[in-house]
Amino acid sequence: MRLKEQRKQLVKRRSAVLNAESARVITRPHIPGDKARTKDLIDRVSMLNIDDVHNLLESVFEDYSGRHRNYRKALQRNYDRIAEFVPKHLLLSSEQQLLLGAYFTAEYSVEAAALFNPSVVPHPDQEGVGKGSQRFVMSFRATGEGHVSSIEFRSGIVDENYDIYFDPISQYVATPEMHTDPIYHRLHFRRKLEEMGAHDRITNHLLEGLDETFTFDELKAQIGKLRSTKFRLKDKHHAIDTVLWLARSNYEVIFRPDEQISERVIFPVSENESSGIEDARFVRFRDDDNSVIYYATYTAYNGFEILPQILETTDFLTFKMHTISGEAAQNKGMALFPRKVNGKFVMLSRQDGVNNYIMYSDSVRYWNEVELLQERDHPLEFVQVGNCGSPVETPEGWLTLFHGVGPMRRYSIWAELLDLDDPSQVVGRLHEPILTPDEHERDGYVPNVVYSCGSMIHGDALIIPYGIADQRCRVAIVSVSALLSKLIKN
Repeated sequence: MRLKEQRKQLVKRRSAVLNAESARVITRPHIPGDKARTKDLIDRVSMLNIDDVHNLLESVFEDYSGRHRNYRKALQRNYDRIAEFVPKHLLLSSEQQLLLGAYFTAEYSVEAAALFNPSVVPHPDQEGVGKGSQRFVMSFRATGEGHVSSIEFRSGIVDENYDIYFDPISQYVATPEMHTDPIYHRLHFRRKLEEMGAHDRITNHLLEGLDETFTFDELKAQIGKLRSTKFRLKDKHHAIDTVLWLARSNYEVIFRPDEQISERVIFPVSENESSGIEDARFVRFRDDDNSVIYYATYTAYNGFEILPQILETTDFLTFKMHTISGEAAQNKGMALFPRKVNGKFVMLSRQDGVNNYIMYSDSVRYWNEVELLQERDHPLEFVQVGNCGSPVETPEGWLTLFHGVGPMRRYSIWAELLDLDDPSQVVGRLHEPILTPDEHERDGYVPNVVYSCGSMIHGDALIIPYGIADQRCRVAIVSVSALLSKLIKN
């Protein structure tokens, strides 16, 4: 009872609960079956008379255009995906193309199952914010049909009284345009191939024909040259498949400026994340030249394997996705420090799935140097521990949240303090968690779980958004001075 009372004094939960909304839908390509079924569907639509096409298309627009921005463009885009199967003798009208696009389109509710595991960072635009207030961006893991996860956003303001006000949520949801011709770095590409065990004389031959930086089109041109070489056909096909898979795992997506931040959804587009983009940990990173960039580490999942990835953005409109490589780029739950320490990037990780580790690197995308930071110690964390997002900097040290898993698979959130100059040293930690599931937070998709992917400081408050039972979210406020006082005593 005493520990519960101490936690209540330290932590203040905000009453508002952020729930999933099944009405938030995007349009997705819907290819019902194999090529034969695709061609059959094209034939059936092409045989409709002009009036039937017009009336059916009009009905589709009446039912769905109000649910999506740029609906016409979405239908045309999905028609373009199957246009290669349209017989050359068929000259389809614009209405026939749009109607076919509708047949090859489906709505997908991105939050149908859950909205959870949030992180929060200061908004890149603080213009017009009142004194003592701060605008923020909050990210979430949204899960829909088939348990496919994506990244969603909300924005809002925390004021001088630590009251939190979320901006109105748009009725629309938008996915970005994928940039098919990003810039690749040959060094990173070679390193990842080596780690995958796929760097051999064939891939080396392919890479040697490229500049230090190259585009996807230049890569495809080099692949075309590789096809005419004397390497074994089977080996060439394997090398080409591997290189293309890696290239498509590194891409860029761009949202339209008129799409509100609550509309923007980063939905899986590459093969390695076909089953989900999980648990993005956002951090506002300040580089040595004082420039600011937002990074987020996340886990790409294809239904069989996980792949650690990192995205970067400066404006939450354009996002560049990259594969993280290196011997230390293993397992889930990586969290980048908000600046370099002693000239190196620093990251928290969980190499073995049960303990906390710390990593160092000269490159944000390549990690080899790793050491054990913290083993499971308290009975409430005997199952496993893992970070709850990037540490936040204070004059006393790096304030770090982590989760522990104990009996009945109950998750709790803890706090510790790492040395400012040598973050591999734990200089203080609490002897009890600051958050455990209360009577209103035990039930849900995964019972007895509270989990955060990142917090931020505002004045003397640590703002902690957290997921509840892998289903919904809440926000807790902790006094930084009171928390540091406890940590320093310990």
